[in-house]
Formats: sequence, C-alpha cells, structure tokens
Amino acid sequence: MLKNPWVGKGLGGGYFSDIPEPSTNAATPRALLGRCPEGAVTPLLELSGFAGAAQVFVKDERARMGLGSFKALGAAYVIACEAEEGRAEGQTFVCASAGNHGLSVAAGAEAFHAQAVITLSEAVPEAFAERLRARGAEVVRTKGSYEDSMQAAAKAADDNGWTLLSDSSWPGYTDIPHRLMEGYLAMAAEAFEQMPHMPTHIFLQAGVGGLAGACAAYFRKVWGDTPDIVVVEPEAAPALFESIKAGAFVSTEGPVSNMGRLDCKEASLIALKGLARDADAFMLLSEDAASQAMPALVAEGLETTPSGGAGLAALMSLPALGPDAIVLTILSEGPE
Repeated sequence: MLKNPWVGKGLGGGYFSDIPEPSTNAATPRALLGRCPEGAVTPLLELSGFAGAAQVFVKDERARMGLGSFKALGAAYVIACEAEEGRAEGQTFVCASAGNHGLSVAAGAEAFHAQAVITLSEAVPEAFAERLRARGAEVVRTKGSYEDSMQAAAKAADDNGWTLLSDSSWPGYTDIPHRLMEGYLAMAAEAFEQMPHMPTHIFLQAGVGGLAGACAAYFRKVWGDTPDIVVVEPEAAPALFESIKAGAFVSTEGPVSNMGRLDCKEASLIALKGLARDADAFMLLSEDAASQAMPALVAEGLETTPSGGAGLAALMSLPALGPDAIVLTILSEGPE
C-alpha cells in the first residue's frame, strides 16, 4: 500500500500540462445510454459482514448492455458520439485489446455501420477472438505483449487511415480516450444514486486506469474528500503505483498477470493525472490473493474473473477495516 503524496494537488505542469483531467460530465453519456434498447441500469448489490466491514456495496457490471463488462460504456459511447456527428458510418476503428475493450469497439461498430479491427496479443484466449468475430470484427493476432498489440494497432491506423480507438492516452493522443472515459461516468452516476449513504472506502481496480480515473473524479465531485479511494493494480503491472511513487510517468515491466484485463505496464496519462489528484492510496495485489478470493466471491453469487473481482480481493487481503466501514467496489466483468 502506497499513500498518495499528491492527493488533492495532482501532478501538474511540465509533462502533464497538455493532458486533460478526467471528465465529470455524466449527463451526456447517460442521455445517449437512455436511448439504447439495452441501456438498462446495472444493480448495486449489498454484502453484509463481508471481509469485516459493516456494509460492502458492489456495482455489478456483469450484464452491462449484454456485453458482460463496464467496457460497454466506453468505446461504444465514442462511436455513438461519432454517429451523432454523422461520422461513424463507413469508418474503420482499430484498437488493441486484452479483453472487453475490443468487444465494445466491435459492438459500437456493428451498431453504427462501421468496421472494427482488433489486434490481440498471444495471451488473449481464442474464445474471446471468436466473440469479436461474431460481432463482425476483424481480428489480427500479434506476437508479444499487450503493449506490442497496442503498437500494432497504432501502426495499422497510420498505414490505412483508420481511427485508432484506444482506451489509453499519451502526449498527442487524448481526445478519444478522454471521451471514452466519460462514458464510464454513467456507471459512476448510477452507483452514486443507488448508494443509501456515502461510503467510507472505495476500491477501484486499474489496468491503464480508465475506470479508476473516471470513477474517482466523479466520486470526488459528489462526495468530496471524505471517502478513502484506493486504486488496486496487479503486482505484475504496477504502472500507476510506480508513477505515483516517482512523481512522474513510469513504464513498468513484469511477468504476465492472471488479472489479464489489468495487465497493463503503462498507465493512461489522463487517468494518471486524475488519480494523482483524487486517489488516497495505491495498492498492489498478488496473483495468489486475486485467485484465492474467487471461491469466496462465487459463494456470494459474484462469479467473475481475477480482474473483475480485484477490488473485492484487495479488500479481503487487508486487515478488517472495522465495524463502521462502508465499502463501495465495482465487479467490472463476468466470468470467462
């Protein structure tokens, strides 16, 4: 656990001067979502006495828009905005994916008569590739890591004049990922309205940091400084943790994590900028702790993956927060 020395201040100026902070405008994505036939609100579940806390609330994203994860709110929202402006039809969107982001791109492209090309690293199961193809996407396999698949997607965009639709951000590439993160605010706004009272602790899992960055920004807007916001990453992919520790963007290395959706070695700069300001602490979760939490989650009716349940696994791996603790977490995806 690393206490954030930048909380309330953030990492401003210099490298981050041209990087926008995460949006807190939930109204626009919610308005578009309200027009979608599958845009139903996902449930907030309550666990009593779980992991030594008085109450644990779980925002359950496993059925989001029939796509199985919160990612349905991201890339598909970007494409919907393009369609609103008359630019989606006939356009080709390309991205790298470790899982659900690619499915959101494919679904958005399918809905708005565009094309999707998804680059997948060797670590992504073939069953997921088949799900993408079933949505009409073209799947391109790449050698190496997730970062290698990102480079392949960027090259394909440049070579073919396609639109790169990444869920990460870097200098010179911020507009699309900023809008994509804005889509996640629909989930955060729902959770705020569903919570019976303000939480004392919020656990947010992170890969490149889009979910955590968007939710933390919104929760600070509506709940102020009171909740302790903890960002959870795999030990094998401590991109945000090491960047906060260094006070600057850091590219990390490590083995492949069993939290595959979170196995990102470089943080999104928009997410990093926001979380440096909004998160109280950054926590690394071991592979064993993530795996060992799964049977307990199944017993609670929360079947998921180590990625989807990382926030809950982090809570379980800590000493009890106490009888007055009210915890909010996100179950970000369904089982594979």
